[in-house]
Amino acid sequence: MDMESASSVVLQALTQATSQDTALLKPAEEQLRQWETQPGFYSVLLNIFNNHMLDVNVRWLAVLYFKNGIDRYWRRVAPNALSEEEKTSLRAGLITNFNEPVNQIATQIAVLIAKVARLDCPRQWPELIPILLESVKGQDGLQQHRALLTFYHVTKTLASKRLAQDKRLFQDLASGIYSFACSLWSHHTDCFLQQVLAVDQAHALSSLERTLLSLKVLRKLTVHGFQEPQQNMEVMGFLNAVFERLKQFLECSRQVGPDSPCREKLEKTIILYTKVLLDFLEVHPCAFIPLIQRSLEFAVSYVFTPAGEGLVFERFTVQCMNLIKTIVKNEAYKPCKNIEDSKPESLEAHKIKTAFFTHPTLTEIGRRLVSHYFLLTEEELSMWEEDPEGFAVEETGGDSWKYSLRPCTEVLFLDIFHNYSQTLTPVLLEMVLNLQGPSNVDDPVQLLMKDAVYNAVGLAAYELFDNIDFDQWFNNQLLGELHVSHHRYKLIRRRVIWLIGQWISVKFKSELRPLLYEVILNLMQDPDLVVRIETATTLKLTVDDFEFRTEQFLPYLESIFSLLFQLLQQVTECDTKMQVLHVISCVIERVNIQIRPYVGCLVQYLPLLWKQSEEHNMLRCAILTTLVHLVQGLGAESKNLYLFLLPVIQLSTDVSQPPHVYLLEDGLELWLVTLENSPAITPELLRIFQNMSALLEMSSENLRTCFQIVNAYIYLSATDFLQNYAEGLCRSFCNLLKDITNEGQVQVLKVVEVALKVSPVLGAHMFQPLLPSVFRGIVDGERYPVVMSTYLGIMGRVLLQNASFFSSLLTQMASEYNQECGPGEVLWHHQHLCGGAA
Repeated sequence: MDMESASSVVLQALTQATSQDTALLKPAEEQLRQWETQPGFYSVLLNIFNNHMLDVNVRWLAVLYFKNGIDRYWRRVAPNALSEEEKTSLRAGLITNFNEPVNQIATQIAVLIAKVARLDCPRQWPELIPILLESVKGQDGLQQHRALLTFYHVTKTLASKRLAQDKRLFQDLASGIYSFACSLWSHHTDCFLQQVLAVDQAHALSSLERTLLSLKVLRKLTVHGFQEPQQNMEVMGFLNAVFERLKQFLECSRQVGPDSPCREKLEKTIILYTKVLLDFLEVHPCAFIPLIQRSLEFAVSYVFTPAGEGLVFERFTVQCMNLIKTIVKNEAYKPCKNIEDSKPESLEAHKIKTAFFTHPTLTEIGRRLVSHYFLLTEEELSMWEEDPEGFAVEETGGDSWKYSLRPCTEVLFLDIFHNYSQTLTPVLLEMVLNLQGPSNVDDPVQLLMKDAVYNAVGLAAYELFDNIDFDQWFNNQLLGELHVSHHRYKLIRRRVIWLIGQWISVKFKSELRPLLYEVILNLMQDPDLVVRIETATTLKLTVDDFEFRTEQFLPYLESIFSLLFQLLQQVTECDTKMQVLHVISCVIERVNIQIRPYVGCLVQYLPLLWKQSEEHNMLRCAILTTLVHLVQGLGAESKNLYLFLLPVIQLSTDVSQPPHVYLLEDGLELWLVTLENSPAITPELLRIFQNMSALLEMSSENLRTCFQIVNAYIYLSATDFLQNYAEGLCRSFCNLLKDITNEGQVQVLKVVEVALKVSPVLGAHMFQPLLPSVFRGIVDGERYPVVMSTYLGIMGRVLLQNASFFSSLLTQMASEYNQECGPGEVLWHHQHLCGGAA
C-alpha cells in the first residue's frame, strides 16, 4: 500500500477513534493497536499531525499514538522496534518546521521530540540542537516560540539523565550553548520590561512567555550543566543577575494589575527565579557560598522588612523563607565540633552566616515571625466560623495546609530557633511575659497575639525545656485561661489545650495528670467544635505518653469515652472522623480490658460508620485499627462482634476486591487478633480462610502475618482447620518454597512444625508432600544453619511422634536415592539418620 492510501486508511481510523460512538470507537482503537508495529505507521502519523488543515482532535490523537510508539518501539532492543531508516526519516520530519498553531498540540510535539532526543541525541541526532538554536533566532514569532518550547523540553529531558556518561554529554552541551541561552533570556527579559513600561500588554505577554521558557532552559543548564559552576564566570554572572531581575519583576507587579493577562505568568516567572536559586543551592551548596550573603539580604529584606509591603505574594514569601531555611540548616555550611577538622568552605559559609545573623537581625526575624506570620488571618477566622471541621483538619496538616504559608513559617521558626536559641529564647520569653494574665475578650488584636505567642512556645517546647517551668505556668496561668468561657476566648482555650499537648512529653508532672483529665473532660463539652477536636488530639498525646498511668485515668474513662463517642457522631467530614477514631483507638489500646463496660454504643455505631464509609477507604482503615484495639480490649467477648467483624475481615483481605489495596494490611492484623482472642473456632471464622490461598500467591510483605494467621488457626482447632485447608495450604507452600528467601523458608517450615506439634498424625499426613524436600535438605547438607535447624526440628518431630510414618518416609527416600546413588550410600544415609534420630 502506498503512503497516500495508508494515510487515508489511518486518518479514517483516527477519526473514528475520536468518536463518542463506541460502535465506531472500539474497532478503530483495535485497528490502530494492530498497526502500531507496522512499518511506516509512524511516518503516516507524522504527516497527519503536521497537516494543520485536519481536525484538531484527530491531530491530537495522532500525536499521542506517535508519543506512545516512541516509548514502546524506538529503542533498538525493543520487540518490533522501528527500523533505523524509518527513525532517520521521522527525526528529520519532526524538525522540518516549528509552526504548530495549536498550543496543546505544540506542547505534545515538543515532548515527543524530547523523548526521541533522550534516546538519540547527540549521537544519532547531532543536528537537533543546532536546528533548534537557529529556529529560536528566527524573526517569525510563532516559529521562535515553538522552537523555544521544544528547546526547553529537550534540555529538561537531557538534564534528567543520571548515568555518568550522559551527564558528561549534557555538560558538553551546556558549555557550548550557555552563552546563547543567557543572551536569549536577557533579550526577552529586556523586551518584556520595556513593553510593560510602555503599557504594551499584547507584546508584553508574548515576551514574558519567551522569558519564562528561556529561563526554564537556563535553570536546567545552570543546575545540571556544570560540575564546578563556581569556576564559570557566566554561570555566576547569571546567578548574580537573578537578584536584580527579581527586583525588577517585583516592581513590575505594581504596574501589572491583578486582572492583567500578564499577571499569572509574571508570578510564575518570579517563582521560577527563586527556584533557580533553591535548586542551585541544593545541588551545588559549596558553589553557592558566594551567593549566601546576597540571598539572605534579599529574602530577609522582602519578608521581614517594609521593603516587601505591597510587592510580595504568598508563594513568593514561601520561596524566600525556604531559601533562608535551607541556608540556615545546610550541613555543608556547619563547621565540625573540632574546628580543625572543618573544610575551608564550611568555615567560610559559617562566617558569612554569623556575620549576617546578628542579634538585632535575629530579634527582628523572631518577633516578625511570631507577631506577623503566626497571626491567624481573617480568612482562617472565617473558616473557623463557617467550616470548623475544615479549619481543624487544615490546622493539623491537611493536604492544602502543607503547601500554604503557615507551615512554612513554623518550620522556618523552628530551624532558626534551634540554631540561634541563645539569642531568640529571651525574645520569646519577653513576649510571653508581656501577655501574662487573662486577655481582654473585647481586644481581638491581643487575643490573636496571645494565640501566636503560645503557638511559638508550643513549637519550641524542646528548646525551652530549661527556660520555662511549665508545671508552674500551667497552674498559675494556663488553667485559669481554660476556664474563661466567653465565646471570643475560644481562640485561647483551643490554643492552650494544644500547647499542653506539645509540652506533655517534654515537661509535665505526673501528679498534675488528674487535673489535666478534668480539664479535658470540661473542654470535651465546650460549645465550640474546634476546641473539642483539639482537646481530643491532646488527649491522644496524653495517653500516648510514656508517663501515662492507667489508674490515674480510670476515674475519668467512662465520661471521656462517652464524649469521644459523641464527638465521633457529631463530626461529618471523613478526615475528622478518622482523627477522632485514632484517639478512640489509642484510649482503648492503653486501658485494654478496662474499656469493656463502656464500648456498647461504639460497637453498635461502627457497622453504620463502615457502611457510610464505602467510598472512603482511608476512613475504613481507621475503623479497622479501632476494631483491632477493640478486639484486644474485649478478649473472648469479641465473639459477640462476629456478625459485623467477619464480613469486614472477609472484604479487607479479599484480593479480588478493589478496596484490598488500602485495607489489606490492617485487615490481616484484625484477622490475626480476632483469632488470638477467639474462644473457639466457628464455621464462619473457618470459612474466611478461603482468602488465604490468593494472599500466599502474592508473596507480599504481609507474608509473615499470613503465616501467623495460619498458626493461629492450627492452635485454635488443628483438626477442623487441617482437614479443610491443609491440602491447598500444602500446595501453596510447595510453590512458595521454589522462590523464597531463606528467612521465608524458615517461616513456611515453622508452620509445618507447629502443625506437627499440635496434631502429629494429621499434620504429618496433610503436609506429607513437603517432607521429602525436608529429608533431602538434611541428607544433602543444607548450607544455612537456621534452615537446617528447622529441617531437623520437623524430622525429629515426625520420628518421635509418628514412628510408623517416619519409617514409610524413610523407605520412600531410600527408593529415591537408590536411583541416584549406590546401595552402600543409601545404607549409610539410613544408618546416619537413624543414629542421629536416636
